[in-house]
Amino acid sequence: MKQYKGTIGILTGGGDVPGLNPAIRGVVVRAISEGYRVLGIRRGWAGLVDVIPDKDADNRHAVIELTGEMVARASRTGGTMLHTSRTRPSTLPKALVPMHLQDKYTDDINDITPDVLNNLSFLGIDHLIPIGGDDTLSYGHRLHSEGVKVIAIPKTMDNDVPGTDYCIGFSTCVTRTIEVAHQLRTSAGSHERFLVLEVFGRYAGFTAMLPTLAGAADRCLIPEHDFDIERVAELMSEDRRRRDSNYSVLLVSEGARFQGDSEMYFTDDKPDMFGHKKLGGIGDKISIALKELSPKYNNGRRVNVINQRLGYIVRGGAPDAIDSIVPMAYGNLAINLILNGKSGRLVNVHNGIYDNVPFDVVVGRKKVVDVHKFYNTERLRPNYKDFHRLPQFVMTSDM
Repeated sequence: MKQYKGTIGILTGGGDVPGLNPAIRGVVVRAISEGYRVLGIRRGWAGLVDVIPDKDADNRHAVIELTGEMVARASRTGGTMLHTSRTRPSTLPKALVPMHLQDKYTDDINDITPDVLNNLSFLGIDHLIPIGGDDTLSYGHRLHSEGVKVIAIPKTMDNDVPGTDYCIGFSTCVTRTIEVAHQLRTSAGSHERFLVLEVFGRYAGFTAMLPTLAGAADRCLIPEHDFDIERVAELMSEDRRRRDSNYSVLLVSEGARFQGDSEMYFTDDKPDMFGHKKLGGIGDKISIALKELSPKYNNGRRVNVINQRLGYIVRGGAPDAIDSIVPMAYGNLAINLILNGKSGRLVNVHNGIYDNVPFDVVVGRKKVVDVHKFYNTERLRPNYKDFHRLPQFVMTSDM
């Protein structure tokens, strides 16, 4: 029987993004070359919930041993080969408690972390690498506080995990947003309409700001600054008149709010296990309002609106170059930390340099756009002035 230096567990949680499979490959190829065994935990934290700690139990639904051949094939594709979920074991609804634990956990909401810890021990996992956003990583931090050796890899379309300039999935999201905006502007121009595109961004407006900076839109609305819809209509109308084809483009973060609104817009009032309701609909509200206000700024003539929520259009599919390279580097960084006896760290990029920071950063603060520095609140678009010595993605929050 082959002897290993240890066993590494890896999982992906939350929304899927392009770049997860290259990150898994980065971990597995390097770990195997260093003499480790790697277990892929299926469906995020749900896999560690569903494990049956019995040597005779079939746990293939929850855990799979990963090989170099498996991850090499998967790394060329989008999504996550390990699948994912939004399960949080510390706030698990009774309906999701596994059959073998239902006598033990009978509350409507249960913290089954003791059994997660037991399952990690049963599987022989010495080091755990969760790949996810602040929700997934916040539970990883909980396990770290319980004594589990955790190295975290940041992933989110919004690029909003604190402690790093870059999160896996962000570049592909920005690239696809630019592509789709340019595709749809042909229809907007043909019909002389406003084009409103709703993009990701619950608390942070990076996914609206960067494409706008790149010329994909005339204006953008972000969660960090509540907007005046009259001003939006006025600016969109100005932009439309300046173009020979009589159209203008607006990018809207899903977490953006009208001035005076206390809450974001949701497609579902039921929160997930991390306490978040599903966002969506602000683009619809803005589109209706722009159409109603348009005669005021267009000599009495109504301007129609093309309204598109991008959502999974930018989440699915293969990663771009950056989301193929950075995840591979992150995976290798994670293994380096394990080889050096480190735990409780988040691998990161800061000012173009790969590094790592204490894991506590993921629960300490929110990462959002610095409005004063990067967003013109009067013109409703990014500041385009001085780029000297700014990081590659320009408006990442200071560490």
